[in-house]
Amino acid sequence: MSILNLQGRTRAQESSGAIERMYITMRHLFNRGFYKPMGVSGETLRESLFTLRPEIYGSIADDKAELEGLLYVIDRLPKGIEECRFINLTSDEGYGNSHFKPIVPPKRRRNCYRIDEEQMNIEITRGRSEIYDILTHLTFLFIESHKIMKRVLIDEDGSVNRDWEKLELAVSQEQLSQAQREVALTHTASILGRTFHELSLFYPKFSSPNNPDRFLRLIWSLGRMAIAETVNNEKRIITFSPVLRERLGHHIHGEKWANDIKMKLIQNDLMDRPLHIISANMHSVMNTLYTPYALKNELKKKKILNIYEELSDSANGPLRNKITKAALDKGMLFIEDNSGTNIDVQIFDTAQLEAGFKNTNFKNLSPKEKPVIIVMDYAFGEQAYETMDELLKPLRHKDMEFKMNVKSISIMGKAGILEGGKGDIMIPDAHLFEGTADNYPFKNELKKADLEGHGINVVDGAMITVLGTSLQNKDILKFFHESTWNVCGLEMEGAHYQKAIQAASRLRGSIDENVKVRYAYYASDNPLETGSTLASGGLGTSGVKPTYLITEKILEQIFNS
Repeated sequence: MSILNLQGRTRAQESSGAIERMYITMRHLFNRGFYKPMGVSGETLRESLFTLRPEIYGSIADDKAELEGLLYVIDRLPKGIEECRFINLTSDEGYGNSHFKPIVPPKRRRNCYRIDEEQMNIEITRGRSEIYDILTHLTFLFIESHKIMKRVLIDEDGSVNRDWEKLELAVSQEQLSQAQREVALTHTASILGRTFHELSLFYPKFSSPNNPDRFLRLIWSLGRMAIAETVNNEKRIITFSPVLRERLGHHIHGEKWANDIKMKLIQNDLMDRPLHIISANMHSVMNTLYTPYALKNELKKKKILNIYEELSDSANGPLRNKITKAALDKGMLFIEDNSGTNIDVQIFDTAQLEAGFKNTNFKNLSPKEKPVIIVMDYAFGEQAYETMDELLKPLRHKDMEFKMNVKSISIMGKAGILEGGKGDIMIPDAHLFEGTADNYPFKNELKKADLEGHGINVVDGAMITVLGTSLQNKDILKFFHESTWNVCGLEMEGAHYQKAIQAASRLRGSIDENVKVRYAYYASDNPLETGSTLASGGLGTSGVKPTYLITEKILEQIFNS
């Protein structure tokens, strides 16, 4: 083995060890009930993050501020959290029935509540993965705040430099002119160790119509909290409520969610029909099934892919409403989540469709033979096990046991790719659970050949189910990609889904042992390429074609099974 390979492997091992330390530490802190992120109790998390240097957090270990990472984190945490000294992670404890208005982060479906000027409560209903996600983001945020503090604090008495004084003056103004904004950006660039040009590019990404100067207030709030910690010993504290600590891992939300679905099936006489479960988004299956009915005129003028691209635009409400109305008229049932899982569900009774999807024999099937498709919105990390495990269990109702007649389970999602780019497709044949010896090989009904020939690059191999996408770094990913594991991508739910499926089919006997499984992912990012991580932005319309290609292949197999 060459010296370079030995060094590379050592870096991968160091990174792997840092991830392991982080998760052990986070579990310990959770059991303890509280900790101070920038105090002694948070030191291991900070040091591990510095060792790991995750791609999403960019230049976290440098003196200069990390702007892409900051934007990524802010989009996933509640607005105003940078102003709060006390952050309390809770279970669903009734705040939804109070006067507190829920704050939902733009890129994470979770309810948060600003209790007062100093405290933010964050509801945890999606399991440990959600706690890990929040704690790593907060650790990054507080590290960045101390970078600001070190650049502006002149002495231990709290004296600050001129740049900070000018920033404080700017944020005290109700509205800034363009000239005032540029002056403030000049001083902020000095504080962050970035150029005026860099800040000018990022400034609008943090802005909102109601708060165009949010970036300045964000930087000021982060610095102010770090100065208070250093000068006045006003440490920021993260706590875990006793109810959360008691409930975590007991599937309280998942059980209620699954029972709601099974009761809906029973009420509509669908439980004994062939059931096909799909974990996907809330639009692609509905659009694929009902576009031929709802948009006949549009299909005469435009290609189906162009229509799908139009439907993906949130501004195209009337077109979306046409599809939804057609779906509700022709067999779709919608279950809006009220369990706390944040996972909505669609049930499609295909007996109410005029034609099967690429099945010429569909009309000859009896209604009892026609499939029922259950589409569940994306789970988050370990929540995938909780929800799928509960869904596949028999339901006890009125002294009777109802088993689900599950014929197939399909998982479609976004994932990081290790050889390729955004919009490419990955077809796995196994899930490897990072940080454990667990691996889940399976027979995937979807094959690479099924999706080739459509102008999209398709790769196959094993997938790593990671503990958190925010903790990945190039050294670990390169090792997995270049080793004999033949890893093609990484995601957060696959091993958890397969664990639940195998338990239900092979151990409990809740569903058919030979249940068909399908897994396919389209690439949201390539964490091995600089500038192509999740923090670099979304897929845009490049995700439309792979999404609908995978959806069509899944539906084609379901209707012809």
